[in-house]
Amino acid sequence: MIAELTKPLHNLNWEDTPAVEAKTGKVLSALADDKDLLRRLAHRVPQDEHLSGLSEHYDILDKLVLHDDPAGWRLRLHVFLPGYYDRPHNHRWTYSSRILRGSYQHTLYGLDDILDDTMDVASLQPYMARTETVGDSYTLHHRMIHAAVAEPHTVTLIVRSPALKDRFLVSDRETGKAWWQYGAAMEPHAEAEKKRMSRAQINQALNSLADMGTI
Repeated sequence: MIAELTKPLHNLNWEDTPAVEAKTGKVLSALADDKDLLRRLAHRVPQDEHLSGLSEHYDILDKLVLHDDPAGWRLRLHVFLPGYYDRPHNHRWTYSSRILRGSYQHTLYGLDDILDDTMDVASLQPYMARTETVGDSYTLHHRMIHAAVAEPHTVTLIVRSPALKDRFLVSDRETGKAWWQYGAAMEPHAEAEKKRMSRAQINQALNSLADMGTI
């Protein structure tokens, strides 16, 4: 369904942030402008056991996986639910995002060579704070530390690279604690099952996206 559109992502060097921004930006723009295609991709999720198995529900965030490419990258829709906020963290992968609805406050803290689970979290220095709004897009290298506070029902379209490392670090500026989190391959089965979206949750998310006019 999206094979032709995503050809530019084949053999992409995901460590090359400008190249990732240039290639993924065109894909995200095309999908944002083609609501019919985006709708068809979204409604395929509950019918596809693999995609629904990758989709996740949290108290404050839904992640719908629209495409899982054999090359390892994924296309996702994120729906930020009321109360959403991030703790400063890095990622296991580089990603590009386009805001389809709503907005969020986005803070950048620098590169992750300062991250450690024994670090002084209070010492994290914000180096950029900006508001991402509808139509905005950006690419974030996996080594960047960032956090976001989203307006309820903000929706973003994401292209995330294949995993480039096994773990990432999450920090909490209020408690001063930091801890490592791991990818699905190293995650306990019970934890993975706890966040896997049921078909009812997927359909509820799709209905909400339709009601908001996003798909």
